[in-house]
Amino acid sequence: MNDKFYVTTPIYYPSGRFHIGTAYTTVLADSIKQYHKLKGEESYMLTGTDEHGQKIEKKAKEANKTPKEYVDEMAKMAKELWAKMEIEYDDFIQTTEERHEKIVQKIFDRFMEQGDIYKGEYEGWYCIPCETFFTETQLVDGKCPDCGREVGLMKEESYFFNMKKYANRLLKYYEEHADFIKPEYRKNEMINNFIKPGLEDLCVTRTSFDWGIKVLKDPKHVIYVWLDALTNYITALGYLSEDDQKFKKYWPADLQIVGKDIARFHLIYWPIFLMALDLPLPKTILVHNWIMMKDGKMSKSKGNVIYPEILIERYGLDSVRYFLLREMPVSQDGIFSPEAFVERYNFDLCNDLSNLLNRTVSMVNKYFEGNIPLYNGTPNEVDKDLEEYALSQIEKFDEKWNNYEIATSIQEIWNLVARTNKYIDETMPWALAKEEQTEKLKACMYHLVENLRKIAILIKPFMKDTADNIFRQLGIQEEKMKNWENLKIYDKIENSKVIEKGEPIFMRLKAEEEVEFLKNIMKK
Repeated sequence: MNDKFYVTTPIYYPSGRFHIGTAYTTVLADSIKQYHKLKGEESYMLTGTDEHGQKIEKKAKEANKTPKEYVDEMAKMAKELWAKMEIEYDDFIQTTEERHEKIVQKIFDRFMEQGDIYKGEYEGWYCIPCETFFTETQLVDGKCPDCGREVGLMKEESYFFNMKKYANRLLKYYEEHADFIKPEYRKNEMINNFIKPGLEDLCVTRTSFDWGIKVLKDPKHVIYVWLDALTNYITALGYLSEDDQKFKKYWPADLQIVGKDIARFHLIYWPIFLMALDLPLPKTILVHNWIMMKDGKMSKSKGNVIYPEILIERYGLDSVRYFLLREMPVSQDGIFSPEAFVERYNFDLCNDLSNLLNRTVSMVNKYFEGNIPLYNGTPNEVDKDLEEYALSQIEKFDEKWNNYEIATSIQEIWNLVARTNKYIDETMPWALAKEEQTEKLKACMYHLVENLRKIAILIKPFMKDTADNIFRQLGIQEEKMKNWENLKIYDKIENSKVIEKGEPIFMRLKAEEEVEFLKNIMKK
């Protein structure tokens, strides 16, 4: 086990209200951070907003605000949403902050002194929303290959970063570090689509607009967004500043999470910048796909956008976090639909988990006046099978979570929920009570409580309130019994008493009514 864990999200372009697709990245990062925290590691998470560039300047003008007024409002909106979603980030960086801008200028100067940056003239097709230049052959039907919008031909004096100088070194790094890019097929995309055909040098300054970090030695140039924005991961830690203790402690990052739309910048440009700075590369960059709708990408014009605040207010935070992580496999696009959301809520959360807890609390009250019976440590065959299954599911969950297969790792937890529900049918505690088989009934109740305790620990990184509610209803108060280190034991619950009357942690939804509600919200 490591003693620290540093995870980052990409810094977000502040274009307005965040939909659930944007929220997914941050929920994913926070949940992974909470998992490592649960394991006793000192965990640190960075997020923030990317605030320079032509598109920001344009957006601010449309809103009749200065660029700084505009980005500060957007950053405030982001922080409010992360608070509502209980995202425990440790730092939120705005790229307009002095601590960032000063270091970016130092980095640019260093690249110039090393001969990594040279002055030239750029002519090419530019997509303002993507802040990206494209060659004629990269366009798709004359439009941006990433977002499908119109592009414009631009010609201006620029500085360029010599990407070709580092191309072979980057390929070698790919080959020698199997865990650097996840999922692995993204590595092949980078090699086949961008590096092998011939890596183009990167335009790193602009002169056609003013909203950006000035080049100290040539102030008519502003530093292009991808050199500016990508370096936030180290400027936020104090790299090249008077106080670089966090940088020394946390860099290299253990995990950087990005969406597939910005994979190229993080998997090619970012590692090359780090190589030029003679810095270690992140241990893993995880590229996730998008949350799509049945009719394609989320779009206000299509009337298919859903915002996390609406879901949280109506269904609770934990159900939203659960759905995002459970429904979204990292390696392929996930689908959001009102039907899928309501189904996950009713079946996974209400029928499976909530019902298991409610039945267990009710039976412990009925048969043992609420007192959790002591475990004698000699399970019969049914109990032993359940114990072995639970321990194997914990191992599977741990292995898949550590490989960032988050959706399938959560499925392993729900396999345990299902198996524990089946255990009730196998043991038939009502029959054991009727036949006065007290010892078997005690073992049955203990195993139900114990499995629920394990389930609560496993869901804690992404469903904290639900986990705490399970602990409370089971009467488990000792903090050590809520920790990862006690996850694999079966005989330590003592002197605990469940609450007098079980409270459903999730109430069943009227499916048709809720689906219609969500569809109407999306249309609005």
